[in-house]
Amino acid sequence: MTVTEDPTTFSVDLTNCDREPIHMLGAIQDFGFLLVISFDWLIQRVSLNVADYTGRQVDDLLGAPVSDLLGDSVIHMLRSRVQMLSADDASERVFGIDFLADGRKYDVSMHISGASIIVEAEPSDVGQTISPGTLVRSMSGRLQRTRSTQDLFDESVRQLRSVTGFDRVMLYRFNQDGAGTVVSEALRTGLEAFKGLNYPASDIPRQARALYVRNRVRTIADIAAVPVPIEPALDPSGEPLDLSLSVLRSVSPIHVEYLRNMGVEASFSISIVIDGQLWGLFALHHYKPRRLSMEMRNATELFGLMISLMIEGRLAREQRKAEEKARELHDRFVGKLMSLTPSVADLSDFAGDLQPIIPSDGFSVWADGVAKSFGKTPPVEAMPALARFLNRAAASRVYATDELGSVYPGAREFGADVAGLLAIPISRSPRDYIMFFRQELVQTVNWAGNPKAKEMDYGPNGPRLTPRKSFEAWQETVRGKSLSWTEAEKKASEALRVSILEVLVRFTEETSRQQAQAQQSQELLIAELNHRVRNILALIRALVTQSKATATGIDDFSKIVSGRIQALARAHDQITDERYAPQPLADIIKTEVDAYIGAKKDRVVLSGPALHVSAKAFSILALVFHELVTNSAKYGSLSDSTGRVYVKWRIDDHDNCVLHWREEGGPAVQRPSRRGFGTTIIERSIPHELGGEAEISYKLAGFEGRFVLPAHVIEIDPHPQHDHSATPHDGYGADDTTNASRRPEDRNAMTAGNAKLLEGMNALLVEDNVIISLDAEQLLESHGTSTVFVAASVSEARRILDEESIDLAMLDVNLGAETSFPLVAPLVERGIPFVFVTGYGEKIEFPEAAGPDVEAVKKPFSEDDLLAALKRSIERARG
Repeated sequence: MTVTEDPTTFSVDLTNCDREPIHMLGAIQDFGFLLVISFDWLIQRVSLNVADYTGRQVDDLLGAPVSDLLGDSVIHMLRSRVQMLSADDASERVFGIDFLADGRKYDVSMHISGASIIVEAEPSDVGQTISPGTLVRSMSGRLQRTRSTQDLFDESVRQLRSVTGFDRVMLYRFNQDGAGTVVSEALRTGLEAFKGLNYPASDIPRQARALYVRNRVRTIADIAAVPVPIEPALDPSGEPLDLSLSVLRSVSPIHVEYLRNMGVEASFSISIVIDGQLWGLFALHHYKPRRLSMEMRNATELFGLMISLMIEGRLAREQRKAEEKARELHDRFVGKLMSLTPSVADLSDFAGDLQPIIPSDGFSVWADGVAKSFGKTPPVEAMPALARFLNRAAASRVYATDELGSVYPGAREFGADVAGLLAIPISRSPRDYIMFFRQELVQTVNWAGNPKAKEMDYGPNGPRLTPRKSFEAWQETVRGKSLSWTEAEKKASEALRVSILEVLVRFTEETSRQQAQAQQSQELLIAELNHRVRNILALIRALVTQSKATATGIDDFSKIVSGRIQALARAHDQITDERYAPQPLADIIKTEVDAYIGAKKDRVVLSGPALHVSAKAFSILALVFHELVTNSAKYGSLSDSTGRVYVKWRIDDHDNCVLHWREEGGPAVQRPSRRGFGTTIIERSIPHELGGEAEISYKLAGFEGRFVLPAHVIEIDPHPQHDHSATPHDGYGADDTTNASRRPEDRNAMTAGNAKLLEGMNALLVEDNVIISLDAEQLLESHGTSTVFVAASVSEARRILDEESIDLAMLDVNLGAETSFPLVAPLVERGIPFVFVTGYGEKIEFPEAAGPDVEAVKKPFSEDDLLAALKRSIERARG
């Protein structure tokens, strides 16, 4: 379609069916009316049936003020709702209001389209007696009790049919190629079942799938109803009205014919969107005209959001189980590989260990121009050409296809034995490969009608493509394809590639004389690396969780998390650049200022003696100053053009560093209405992890903070290189990101017993990382603990045990310079159940006093794993 064409007169043929502008049809369905209003509240367009509802003619309304049609109270309501529209795809709905001030109740929906406000109204269902919200809660409760994913599918369609009264409710799942399958169905007695049938991608064109993502529910009340045009069809610029988010939007003639061929007179759909992609649809069909009220449609939209989260959680759990099984096999293989010091060619001896990691029918190792094969593989003489084909693929990338013959013609010669290939490159020059093969899987696909049976026909607007007229089951035999490689298998193969390369490189470089010593060092390295990686993952997880609460959108959330992670990264870079040596205190502040507000750095004044900060304290201070800097730029003295920040430090009588942060000249300061994650970092990080002090105050003239760094983390530079009496830089309080509680849907895996497990208990949390401790503290509190006492050291934990009544304990194994093992004896003596949390991946030798059934959870831990371990420990303690 060219820019000069009118989309409302677009004709569809074989070349442009997937480009039909179904969001710009220029008409609505007849069960309501539409007003298009400018931002200065003038009527720009109306639906042609406006007189049927308002008694006012189209020509009388176009260009007139909205106040000529609607009362002041309604206009006030519309204005307030417009202000609440915060996203491009947002809409607001109001139910059961006297929209036209004539005593009739209407449901009203409004959204923004371009430079206009679209208001749609339809008569309320005054006979509706059941609260849609109550229905959704009831439906969700039943769904949460289902055991398997298929049970979830089946129960959801049963619930929807019961609530909506439609003759047929289908759950339709999309495949990667856009085709789809009916995976569950509930239908009226006497109807033909569609469950298990497949539908080609052309049945739901690309632009329709895109609309299903933007507008999560779609209703077609009566396919025989005559569409109601919108007047005028084009605006003064010649543009049609974009009805993407409209609830009344008319229906494509092609789709009307499609439904008519199926015998359907009314339909309704609810999108299932996962990770921003259209995973599937609930498709509801009725064989007579049927319309749900706007309020009921709104409730089913909420149901769609909830079922999307449930399905996503179930699928993620299944994926995680598959990955955990592959990881276990992978670790066993890598351990054996390391102990036997093989060459690339020797990898063929590990066929029995590799094939369970990547399930296959055959396995080959191609090394130094020679192939060693097991099971169903291409013939030996075909392997050199296959290797040359793989050489054309991207270097250092796993290559996978379930239809090798379609991309490599030479594979057709052995297609009866091999159809699928997954190749792992294990060297660069020459290219060597581990190859996994799968046999051809001859499939019989049941289609809902022949997917190739669309044909050209002549309709009211000339030649066009008609929908398929037969929906009887039609079978197609598919050959030349294997079982597809799953995402979990591809991830496992990538992890396998990295591990094999690491092992081979290490053994290639080591001599026989150094082998025994190097193996011991490697085991220690892997143990420490595993510990540090798990701690880092737990830290990042906590940052993400704690930063999401007040983010206004994806971009804002990304900026908040990115800023905090980058603050830690910059601190890490400064330390590692100097081989983990102490760094100047001033440089920490300068680094954050330069990174975040470099253009304003001349408005920050640093003064104080030349001090160095130990590497242990560096990342903590970097995060604290990051929060101070970012919030000053957002809310404090550096948020305008006049404010300044003064940072002064001195050494007190106890050799501690006392640092003052003072802002002035900016906007008036007000204490935040709620305590956020950033504020918590500033107030608790230095006392918790360094044993220092932190005080902040929100004075009207500007934010102020006082921090005390203990003597053991600082040292005075005897040969200062910089004078900080007037060095410019910037900062302020905290990005007040509230600690959000976990949402209920994040705890679907919890049983009813676990939900009451910690009710009223006092917990001792021993963790030396303040951010991880915040996350763990919130988790325990969200599951009913009365009080959580946090300790960063063994001595502090002993004091709490002596002074407080403790019912359970959660112990981090590694506390920096010590372990939490000395706490085992007093906990056992008092009969207090406890669980260890560790970043070490290997089997830890716990104290004998902990008993043979000691519970240990690896970082980063999942909520379910921790609760399960606590439950077992509590039950054992109770006998």
